[in-house]
Amino acid sequence: MKKIINTTHAPAPIGPYSQAVIIGNIMFASGQIAINPLTAELVTSSIQEETHQVMKNIKGLLDEAGISFSNIVKTSIFLKDMNDFAAVNEVYGSYFTADYPARETVQVSRLPKDVNVEISVIASV
Repeated sequence: MKKIINTTHAPAPIGPYSQAVIIGNIMFASGQIAINPLTAELVTSSIQEETHQVMKNIKGLLDEAGISFSNIVKTSIFLKDMNDFAAVNEVYGSYFTADYPARETVQVSRLPKDVNVEISVIASV
């Protein structure tokens, strides 16, 4: 049986999808972009601030599921510009302490709301 994760600590979906879904002992989180869930405004002042907001949104989903960043086993990072890789990587890495998840990072031509970064995660619960 699957459980839908829904929290006000992450942006509301902008389409027909769930913020996250748990099935068995695995949580699949939808891609997060830098929308502040309290104001519904995009945070795009810098790639670092944008990435921090994405990671805060992921934390909101993890908290709702009762888990933490240490439970993440796989991430997918989508960048509008691969030249932002180092800055995104630095912020992303600050949310983990050890035993980093598997990951891929790819450059894409366009992201929702024309943001610069989107991150999705898979975590164990």
